[in-house]
Amino acid sequence: MARANLKLIQAFRGTIDKLKNGASYQWGHMGACNCGNLAQEITKYSKGEIHKYAMQRHGDWNDQLIDYCPTSGLPMDEVIDQLLEAGLTVSDLAHLEKLSSPEVLKEIPLPRRHSLKKNVKEDVIFYMETWVKILEENWIQQQNINLKINNIKTLQKNNEAEVLA
Repeated sequence: MARANLKLIQAFRGTIDKLKNGASYQWGHMGACNCGNLAQEITKYSKGEIHKYAMQRHGDWNDQLIDYCPTSGLPMDEVIDQLLEAGLTVSDLAHLEKLSSPEVLKEIPLPRRHSLKKNVKEDVIFYMETWVKILEENWIQQQNINLKINNIKTLQKNNEAEVLA
């Protein structure tokens, strides 16, 4: 599952808002599909640029992910690099394109889960909304853990100072 962080959460929220407000969606277009829309938000490349980069190699997002090489210098690999740097994994991206992540699907009520279609804009929005809620919950948990760790460290420092005084 993706590494929960503010940049990724904001990218999902931005993608969802754009899709709800009429952003171009076309599952067969590398820059306007499920991954393509999120990639636009993270990389700031246009759908046309992403599609052009993808056409320098063969296949859809899944093929591009299989062929991904971080040292190739190919523009599409640079797009994927930016997605990975934002906290996603190659597996996350493959699942996003097919709406198939087990972690996300288990949070979707059963009847809706089985009726999701990978190439229906409303289903993509719903899937992303579910995923971003998971990311937000994970991020909040991380912040609470970090706060507790910092409190423990502060208490330890205070106790050490008292003992040494």
